[in-house]
Amino acid sequence: MTSSSAPAPASSGAPQPSGPLRRLTARGRDEAHRVASPLELFFDLCFVVAIAQAGVQLVHAVAEGHAGRGILDYAMVFFAIWWAWMNFSWFASAYDNDDALYRVVTLVQIAGVLVLAAGVSRAAVQHDFLLVWLGYVIMRLAMAWQWLRAARSATGAERTTALRYAYGVLLCQAGWLGLVLLPEPSRPWVFLVMVIAELCVPLYAEKVQETSWHPHHIAERYGLFTIIVLGETIAAATVAVKSGVDEHNALGELLPIAAGGLLIVFAAWWIYFVVPIHGHLRSSRRAFVWGYGHYLVFASAAAIGAGLEVAVEQAVGKAHISTLSASAAVTLPTALYLLTVWALHSRHFKVGLTQQLVLPVTALLVICCTFLGRWAVLAAGLVSSAAVVTGVALTARTTARDRAADAAAGAG
Repeated sequence: MTSSSAPAPASSGAPQPSGPLRRLTARGRDEAHRVASPLELFFDLCFVVAIAQAGVQLVHAVAEGHAGRGILDYAMVFFAIWWAWMNFSWFASAYDNDDALYRVVTLVQIAGVLVLAAGVSRAAVQHDFLLVWLGYVIMRLAMAWQWLRAARSATGAERTTALRYAYGVLLCQAGWLGLVLLPEPSRPWVFLVMVIAELCVPLYAEKVQETSWHPHHIAERYGLFTIIVLGETIAAATVAVKSGVDEHNALGELLPIAAGGLLIVFAAWWIYFVVPIHGHLRSSRRAFVWGYGHYLVFASAAAIGAGLEVAVEQAVGKAHISTLSASAAVTLPTALYLLTVWALHSRHFKVGLTQQLVLPVTALLVICCTFLGRWAVLAAGLVSSAAVVTGVALTARTTARDRAADAAAGAG
């Protein structure tokens, strides 16, 4: 991640094969055709396990009537998942040389993700964060090693930046030990303090010099992770519907939920990818806000899947909560997703007040759908789909008007 500062010097292009070990030097921001590597794609896919576990525990908590505690635990675990993923993604954008050592250390980080995933249920049910903390230790030690390796190949301000990252990661990891050692009532406060500390590390590190992240590469990495999260949402909802049909023969009750959920996910994908975002990431300040804001994008997208599972369980009588609560488990994260994507993406490309209001108004209407009983999810899906249709129509009208104006100016 980056803050605002002078741009970093960078190498002229992608690393060239030169044996199993190479210097870990900065890559250029102007590299042509910079895309995600197979290792990065593998890294992202392994995070699905942790996201799925966090979603499962959220479903259990909400379905049992403990939504407040479940959301808090979900927010804490998801932050660990998201922050580890984001740290790796921005580092890789700046320094990935794809040599043997880089690959091995990245695989170690993946192992840490799997350890963290294995501890999610204990953290949620027993409030035992030891395994989650251990998995985080593995990931963050590997990340610190990568920064130390980059520092070894750098000089001057670039070296200072890399060392600040490495030491910041290590100090924060020590602070997270409070989740294991301190009494349970104090843990939410430990979490809040450590989140602030983690978010400040990039601000402090890059005051000296920016890392050379690649705008197109970063935009693609975030887009791919969004697809993975939405895919996990579809998978979770599909399993829930299948279980409801097989065990309770409740196809009639589940069809509106399944159809509405599918429409919501389709609309979520469309809205996120309607306009390429890399052109917006022209400054570190914009990238800073955009990158951090994706915590809400990813967390809400995954929570939609958990909400659909809760709605299914309530419809077949497995969840002892009201229809209103089950509906809110879907509509509230959907509305949050729409608002966050509008704030981070869409508003930068909308022309005029009418276009700007489409997603905020849609989010409000989705919340209103909460009160429609068993039709709430289907209504939310239809509203989300209507937002896509409206946005496409408004954009087409604006484009046609601009073309007509250009033609008239050319004729004149």
